[in-house]
Amino acid sequence: MGKRAVDIAVESIQPPTDREDMVLPLTGDEPHSTLRAKGQLTIPPEIRQAARLEENTPVYFTITDQGILLRPGKVIDASQAWFWTERWQQMEREADASFAAGRHKTFDDAESFLADLDA
Repeated sequence: MGKRAVDIAVESIQPPTDREDMVLPLTGDEPHSTLRAKGQLTIPPEIRQAARLEENTPVYFTITDQGILLRPGKVIDASQAWFWTERWQQMEREADASFAAGRHKTFDDAESFLADLDA
């Protein structure tokens, strides 16, 4: 009887034949969860830890060709929002590239730094 219940459950979740290419083979070792009556899922602890998900973290859902993609969102403090603007992020990328190219100076002390500013 238990085997038949499993057979029915597996058959009931198979996608339509025209979308079989979307089904990823499962080994049974993957972290998984069960959808509850009110549409709730529990994200397994190892996934929450790997994705650094904390309580009240927004999670965004996207349908892709391979299934459902869950992306964590992070709430940014309003006083820090300027840092994440596209303009500021572009300046950060430029600064990183400049540093990587060796366009920077290192000073041993504050006096050397200030002397370089005055030069």
